[in-house]
Amino acid sequence: MKVVDSRSFRLAREEEWRRLDDLLQVCEKRSPRSLSDEDLMALPILYRGALSSLSVARETSLDLEVVTYLEGLCARAYFFIYGVRTSPGRRLLAFFRHDWPAAATALWRETLVSFLLLVVGTIAGYLLVVNDPSWYGAFVPTELAGGRDYNASASSLRQGLYEGSTRDGLAIFAALLFTHNSQVAIFCFALGFAFGVPTLMLLLYHGGMLGAFFALYGAHGLSWELGGWLIIHGSTELYAIVLAGAAGLRIGWSVVFPGSSTRMAAAAESGKTAATLMVGVVIMLIMAGVLEGFGRQLVKVDWVRYAIGGGMLLLWLAYHYLPRRERFALRPSTSPAVANG
Repeated sequence: MKVVDSRSFRLAREEEWRRLDDLLQVCEKRSPRSLSDEDLMALPILYRGALSSLSVARETSLDLEVVTYLEGLCARAYFFIYGVRTSPGRRLLAFFRHDWPAAATALWRETLVSFLLLVVGTIAGYLLVVNDPSWYGAFVPTELAGGRDYNASASSLRQGLYEGSTRDGLAIFAALLFTHNSQVAIFCFALGFAFGVPTLMLLLYHGGMLGAFFALYGAHGLSWELGGWLIIHGSTELYAIVLAGAAGLRIGWSVVFPGSSTRMAAAAESGKTAATLMVGVVIMLIMAGVLEGFGRQLVKVDWVRYAIGGGMLLLWLAYHYLPRRERFALRPSTSPAVANG
């Protein structure tokens, strides 16, 4: 008897469902503007009819196929009738105005931990290399060092900090350093799911490499000069690495302490915020590359390099952590009507 009732129910309403489905396909493939005035007027009426059918189908326990079809149909119709639809330009604007800084603010604790790990690694690398220069090779690979080691003279090291891009292979060294830093940032995030341990190790190692560089140049009295060469792009680049580390640590923390959710569910939830932050990290790395490619070659005065690098860092911190109005957020709508039938 139930099968007969289900068939009669479908026959009585299927024509309206199909018309609604056809209208939605036009909206999805083109846009709602492609509909005629008559179809636009019919769309909300057909939607309410489908909602009524869904409610009846649930209450009378009709076959699962009908219920599933109507749920999908109502959900699709809802987002075209009531959902917030934004253009790519507005969506991009919302990302820069709200989503990216909101993600950074949400991960401020992990960002602080990531920064402290980088600092600890830098101090450790510096002290190890200062006390025993043989540690330098453990932190700085030969291909990355490019001859900048304890066998180099002070004059050659100094020359490398101020010369143009076409001399002495400095551009190659800078490109290798940028590539290395970009890889570290990506791996810090990607390996966070492994309880955050690889992220922690990468931050410590990268800090150790930075400390080894300062130990080398400091031994030749060039610490201030090296700092100026690095900060003009490094304030953006290193901050991007810190944020990537924060994203990886957030995922790792959720895996270790998932709360009431499963580890996979907790990692997926925290991954949404972390992934948003990583989109911003990629943008920061691109900007760091521009600063490295042009600023380092064009600016040769130390205090100007420090001013540019320090100014960029202040801009990033202000952008990420200064309060902003919530009206910039574009949040997806939910459908209580569809959810409750």
